[in-house]
Amino acid sequence: MRYQEFTVEGRNAVLEAFRSGKTVDKLFILTGCQDGPIQSIVREAKKGDTLIQYVSKERLDQMSETGKHQGVIAYTAAYDYAEIDDMFKLAEERGEAPFIFLLDNIEDPHNLGAIIRTANLAGAHGVIIPKRRAVGLTATVARTSAGALNYTPVAKVTNISKTIEELKERGMWFVCADMGGEVMYNLDLKGPIGLVIGNEGDGVSRLVSEKCDFIASIPMKGNIDSLNASVAAGVLAYEIVRQRMS
Repeated sequence: MRYQEFTVEGRNAVLEAFRSGKTVDKLFILTGCQDGPIQSIVREAKKGDTLIQYVSKERLDQMSETGKHQGVIAYTAAYDYAEIDDMFKLAEERGEAPFIFLLDNIEDPHNLGAIIRTANLAGAHGVIIPKRRAVGLTATVARTSAGALNYTPVAKVTNISKTIEELKERGMWFVCADMGGEVMYNLDLKGPIGLVIGNEGDGVSRLVSEKCDFIASIPMKGNIDSLNASVAAGVLAYEIVRQRMS
């Protein structure tokens, strides 16, 4: 994996980012702008399934670091994305059953960075994130991961539910975190496992939780009702670690 520029501004620079093969997570274009260069950029964006947002000039001016955006700003990935096969190869190299984190629409880059860091320390073989409605591998994520992005493969998929189905065919089973589930200490979490962590506000979506084999709850003794997403990921991950070690 290599570090890459995060924000790219201006028509030529953005077009060059696409043509050089950089992963562009999001593209912001001035509303109503449809001239030739912009159409070329949109064509490139559609080839790579980049999320395109049309925004006002005020919004672009606020986002711009150079003041010379020419109606277009791109957010490129801070690191290269991996493939899911890379995670299975890593598990095989280590002689371990696959252990993968799947994140259902995590939006806070600090949470994503912290979860990737936890995944690395817990010995997970990779992290899977969705392409849409979620944060990508931004510079903030890279910093918060404290170097874990250099060692932990992160893959982007179009649909988390469909990915779970495909991974089940490869022998994996899945546990997600939810208040209404079975206490995690009572579950058998050994073997090839996927740990599914939900969005900061809404938790795991219904479509995704229905695909999971187990729903695990974390015992809560305090006065508030939920843990931060990255803390919940850490607590559950280390119960999986404990069971794998025994």
